[in-house]
Amino acid sequence: MYKLILSFFLFCIACINEPEVAVVHSGNGQESTGGLRYLALGDSYTIGESVPETDRWPVLFAKSMAENGKTISATDILAKTGWTTENLLSACNGFKPTENYDLVSLLIGVNNQYQGRSIDQFRIDFHLLLLKSVEYAGNRRNRVFVLSIPDWGCTEFGSGSREEVAKSIDKFNLVVKEECAKEKILFIDITPTSRKALNDPTMVASDNLHYSKKMHQLWVDEALPPVKPLLSL
Repeated sequence: MYKLILSFFLFCIACINEPEVAVVHSGNGQESTGGLRYLALGDSYTIGESVPETDRWPVLFAKSMAENGKTISATDILAKTGWTTENLLSACNGFKPTENYDLVSLLIGVNNQYQGRSIDQFRIDFHLLLLKSVEYAGNRRNRVFVLSIPDWGCTEFGSGSREEVAKSIDKFNLVVKEECAKEKILFIDITPTSRKALNDPTMVASDNLHYSKKMHQLWVDEALPPVKPLLSL
């Protein structure tokens, strides 16, 4: 019970923090002239709340890409626990990289849903974030991919309102899917996989709200097959 209360407190505090530009650089620390540059945009799921840096899904994604012959020499993460689309947009406005990225991923929206924010405003913000992602990818839509919003209702923290949360998450994800279709951007639905946590507690992190390395790796396994072909377009 103490862990649940503490998790809730930290989650709420994070939600009201002002956004700041804090790009996390992950990888081997060495730039390779033959490697790819990858940017992951998001919130707590992207920054890997409650898991070590090496277990964040963007880091695991870069590792899996290398194992499949596509070396990512630079993995940058612009994300923070509690960020809504509004927070991420604000951070992006202050983030002006000097080089384009070869791949850009976007996973955002759980805090919009959690805070009961307008789904209509979410659509507007999310569309702007898609355009920003395309800009970071050198105006190449085929170098951007989006992951759906995981269902936190399948964790212990959501045990009291699972059905309600699931329905709400699905509504937000429908917006995500529709906006990706409009911009012809790859959409990858990881929400069903996130719901496997309901029957497998090892997929949940120690805070009983976020996900463990096991789940992060499952997201990578789903993303890798459709993303790899983007690099040959």
